[in-house]
Amino acid sequence: MVEVATSILNIDREKAIRTLYDLEYAKTDYFHIDVMDGKFVKKDTSSMMREYCEYLNSISNLPLDVHLMVEDVESYIDSYLIYEPNILTFHYEACKKKEQVLEYIKYIKERNCRVGITLNPDTPIEEIYEFLPYVHMALIMTVVPGEGGQKMIDSTIDKIKKVKEYCVKNEIDIDIEADGGITLENAPKVREAGANILVAGKTIVSSKDYAKTILELKNA
Repeated sequence: MVEVATSILNIDREKAIRTLYDLEYAKTDYFHIDVMDGKFVKKDTSSMMREYCEYLNSISNLPLDVHLMVEDVESYIDSYLIYEPNILTFHYEACKKKEQVLEYIKYIKERNCRVGITLNPDTPIEEIYEFLPYVHMALIMTVVPGEGGQKMIDSTIDKIKKVKEYCVKNEIDIDIEADGGITLENAPKVREAGANILVAGKTIVSSKDYAKTILELKNA
């Protein structure tokens, strides 16, 4: 059974608190927080995601899975640490040099938070191999970051397989999370490739029965 992180990017803002309650009751494992700055990607969700994090801190004990799609990684790390997330994940592409990747990993760990590294679909998976021993999670983008509701890019399945094989071969024990276009139809392929956490937004929040959909994803 895999775990499910529900993206709250496209929930109805006017019904946000009710929806967050319902998603927790439906037994999502994590709330996936898509933080965009309008620079690294076109959309800017930073203020809305802070608002949702404040709601969640007051109404929920479920872990926050914060995905930073931003240029100024350090300032956003500081902004979201106050919500005591379970994990903060940043993009490899946001780093100007490899030394900066390790600096961010260290910075997050020193602040008692788990850390993940992610990369875009067109970035070779081999780029992050050297950092995997130092992180808690590899997040594989299965769509181009920036918009919810996209169709999964099929070729990203191979990237999940490769990172899983690398981790097994090198005895690296980390989570592998897949994010983007995850549906009930393709979830089994993603799980078989090696992902143990599935991020799903539209598939869950547009369904009539959150609990049923989440359970089906977990049992993919």
